[in-house]
Amino acid sequence: MVTLSNLTSPFPTFHLTGIPGLEAAHVWISIPFCCLYAIALSGNSMILFVIITEQSLHEPMYYFLSMLSATDLGLIVSTMSTTLVVLWFDLREISLDGCIVQMFFLHGFTGIETGVLVAMAFDRFVAICDPLRYSTILTNARILQIVLVILIRMIVLLVPTLLLLKRLSFCKMNVLSHSYCYHPDVLKLACSDTKPNSFWGLTSLILTSGIDTPCIIISYVMIIRSVLSIASPTEHQKTFSTCVSHIGAVAVFYIPLISLSLVHRFGQSAPKIVQTMMANTYLILPPVLNPVIYSLKTTQLRELGGAVDRVLA
Repeated sequence: MVTLSNLTSPFPTFHLTGIPGLEAAHVWISIPFCCLYAIALSGNSMILFVIITEQSLHEPMYYFLSMLSATDLGLIVSTMSTTLVVLWFDLREISLDGCIVQMFFLHGFTGIETGVLVAMAFDRFVAICDPLRYSTILTNARILQIVLVILIRMIVLLVPTLLLLKRLSFCKMNVLSHSYCYHPDVLKLACSDTKPNSFWGLTSLILTSGIDTPCIIISYVMIIRSVLSIASPTEHQKTFSTCVSHIGAVAVFYIPLISLSLVHRFGQSAPKIVQTMMANTYLILPPVLNPVIYSLKTTQLRELGGAVDRVLA
C-alpha cells in the first residue's frame, strides 16, 4: 500500500508495479517469466561457452556475437531480481539510490547493445563488400578499439544522466509504471525542474540511437548495392542469408524499444497493462530470441551446441 510518508522525504522511495489488475495471480504469472529468464540465461551462456572454448570460432563475427550474448545476459540480470521479487513476494519499495544503480546497468547494457549491433553491421559490410581485406580491417586490435569506444560512450553519456537525476526532488506518490526503474518513468515523478535532465537525455539519445540506427541502415544499403551489382540471383540469396541473423537481432531489439518509448511519450491514455507488457517485452524479447536466431542460422554454433548438449548429457 503506497503511503504519503515520502512526499517530503529527502530520501525518496519508489514503488514498483507488477501486472496491473492481476496482482492476485502474480505467483502464477511468474512461471512464464521464470521460463523465459531460464531460456535467456541458458541460451546466451551456451553461446558464450561455445565461442570461448571452440578455437575455430575465434574470429570477428563470433567475437561480436559473444559481446551481444554477454550484453543480453547483463540486460536480463539487471532487472530479473526486482521483477521476480515483486511477483513472488509483493515487495515493491526501492530507494532512489537503488533505482540509480539499476538504471546504470539497464540503460548501460542497452547502450552497449546498440553499439554492438552497429559493430556487427560493420562486420557484415566488410565481409560482403571488401572480403579480401576482411582480416586486415577487423584485426583483434581494431575489435578491442571498437569495444572501448562503445564502453566509453556509454559511461560518458550515462553517468551525467544519473547524476542529474540525483539532484532532483520527488514530492509525489512515487509509483513507477514497471517492475524496474526506467529513466523516463522515474523522471516524470520529479517535482523540481527537469529541463537539464530532458536536454541531456535527448543529447544522449541522439548520440546513441540517433547515430547507431542510421549507421546500420547505411551499412545495409551499401551491402544491397554491392550484392546486386556483382552477384547472380543464387549468390544474392546466399549472401543475404549471412545477414538474416543480424537483421533479426536488430528487429527484436529496436521494435520493442521504439514501441516502449512511444507508449511512454504518447500513450498515457493506454491501459496500464499495455505499458507493462511493452516494458517486459522490451527487456525479455532480445535475450530470449537472439540465441535462437543465431543458433538456427549459424551452422557451426548449431553443430557445436548439439555436441555440448551430448557431452553434458
